[in-house]
Amino acid sequence: MNREPAKRPHQDLSVWQRAMSPVEQVYACSSTFPESERFGLTAQMRRAAVSISSNIAEGAARRSTPEYLRFLSIARGSLSELDTQLQIAVRPGYGKVPSDMASCIDDVFAVPTGRVNALRTREAPR
Repeated sequence: MNREPAKRPHQDLSVWQRAMSPVEQVYACSSTFPESERFGLTAQMRRAAVSISSNIAEGAARRSTPEYLRFLSIARGSLSELDTQLQIAVRPGYGKVPSDMASCIDDVFAVPTGRVNALRTREAPR
């Protein structure tokens, strides 16, 4: 029996789809970092990148708007962490960071921010 897994609801979210791009880019660029950074910056950047889409998916699976907002906030924190780590990688000249990585991070960062603002507005007492 060879069945494809069912598509999960978070996979339809544009924010999740966009958050997958930095993961791919980080894995590609960090593979060129010095071996001495394998357990340092490389691992940290990969964890931060994976955390972004993972937290979006986990938040979308929660049953309440406040929980979803909390996980979107965590995803935004991971984006900021990744942005800092990329700047740290650029300064000593580790590997080649994709030229569009900053705009990719900005793009992904804007979506949870907009989603958080929309959900908070909807949840606000009137």
